[in-house]
Amino acid sequence: MGFADASASERPYLPPAVAVSTVAFALRPPPGASTLDADAAADGEASAAPATLWIPLVRRTREPFRGRWALPGGPTRWNETLTDTALRSIRAAAGCTPGYLEQLYAFGGVERSADAARLVTIAYWAMLGEGDLDAAVGAGAAAAAEDRPSDSGAGSADGPWNRVTTAPSTSRRWDDPRDPPPLQPFDAASPDSEGNVAWCSADRLPELAFDHAGIIAYALARLRSKTEYAAVAHRFLGPTFTIGRLRAVHEAVLGAAVDPANFRRQMLARGVLVDTGERETGAAHRPARLYRFSNDAAPEPPDARPHPRRSA
Repeated sequence: MGFADASASERPYLPPAVAVSTVAFALRPPPGASTLDADAAADGEASAAPATLWIPLVRRTREPFRGRWALPGGPTRWNETLTDTALRSIRAAAGCTPGYLEQLYAFGGVERSADAARLVTIAYWAMLGEGDLDAAVGAGAAAAAEDRPSDSGAGSADGPWNRVTTAPSTSRRWDDPRDPPPLQPFDAASPDSEGNVAWCSADRLPELAFDHAGIIAYALARLRSKTEYAAVAHRFLGPTFTIGRLRAVHEAVLGAAVDPANFRRQMLARGVLVDTGERETGAAHRPARLYRFSNDAAPEPPDARPHPRRSA
């Protein structure tokens, strides 16, 4: 029996519907920022460009909250796991598969569905690194603003979506001065924004549908708490990186400046970084050492990566 078919006396006893919402973080420099700080740091390594956190949002085209921005997500299909739904939603909105995905929290407060069918939302958060964005495909964004049991409210896969441009054939860093096609951000808070899919700065969110602002705040708090785990922080970077670029990740996540000398000393003291013996190329300053994370770095949580589907 569906919610619409149930009588007023039957509706309180119906089981809640289950949906998924996703918060996918990506790093980009602020608009107009230069690629590198011209001033070399004390350790001979130039500071990486300032970075900010961006997330994909979708505009709802149906009630409730028609016209408002929302997190990608939707109801779980009968043949999907919760992780499947989260991955499908992120692929539809961002055009790529995240390298890091973790179940965040179950939001099931009674007040969030007081006037309609009871809905429990399982939230996921993801990190889109350089390799993930390079792998973006030229697919249109599908219905991704769903937070109702049955009606997506965001059109269909054939709807008037912003197209995600095919990624370049060569890998680009998030601080590359050329804007990579998969991340064509514009200010989602602007009433003149066109299209139904936007990349929005996490510190300049528009008014969101449902309780999605609270979900984003919860995900951001989780991301910040995970900065102590090297295996999480480096998901925004490629296989090798400079300490300056790793510091830029921490500064973007924490929203505060980090002392370069102290950061370098602390990271090297933890024993999680391995000097590759190589140096970055093409830099105007003295080439900095390239590092990678050791295999002994803090392990990721069990839900960090998609689980293979189990056969019956």
